[in-house]
Amino acid sequence: MRKKIDKLKFDSDKILTSLSNHDRKYFLSFAQELAFKKGKLIFYEEGIPTGLFILKSGKAKIYKTGIYGKDQIFYIYKKGDLFGYHALLANEKYEDACEALEDCEVLFISKTDMGILLEEIKNLKTLFIQNMSHEFGVLVNTITILAQKPLRERLALYLLILHETYYDESAQVAGIKLPREDMANVIGTARESLGRLLKEFKEDGLISIHHRTIIIQKYNDLLLLANL
Repeated sequence: MRKKIDKLKFDSDKILTSLSNHDRKYFLSFAQELAFKKGKLIFYEEGIPTGLFILKSGKAKIYKTGIYGKDQIFYIYKKGDLFGYHALLANEKYEDACEALEDCEVLFISKTDMGILLEEIKNLKTLFIQNMSHEFGVLVNTITILAQKPLRERLALYLLILHETYYDESAQVAGIKLPREDMANVIGTARESLGRLLKEFKEDGLISIHHRTIIIQKYNDLLLLANL
């Protein structure tokens, strides 16, 4: 079951961690540090890509706004993730937007410098191609889940995914601190429906909620409920 959850994770941090120490240091030597306050756009839909981003701290969401103004969140990035490179490598405009969910520190590598890095680090192109192929599979699985799974199963599944996204390795805790509107946009439902179902999960002892932070209490029961 855990392997099926992994198929819904981008794992873009593996692009850097798969490089040798020398190549990774060289890659990061081109980076500029940027800061984005909570709620600020890191890039926007239909914008022209100017480089690649690496999340140094904080969380960011990638989403697309539908024809009725409702957002669909496709993924939440965490520390170490690389993003914004699909449109850059395809030389196209962004098909989605990325917004800081928290105050974020971001490393930025310009389009020009990316060209240099792709030429000088021999396996970098392969790593990007592999990860883009993996992310395509993640998006196909996500679309299938949103279209076919009942709401209760979707919520159970995305609570498990968010549990890992918000896991703090140093503190060994994983409180999910995602605003309810954003969580509703992740699982594709109305905020009111989400609220009712979270209350049911809490009453069933699957989760606890403290100051709007969700903590999973019965991981294996949620796995069964997710019906993977």
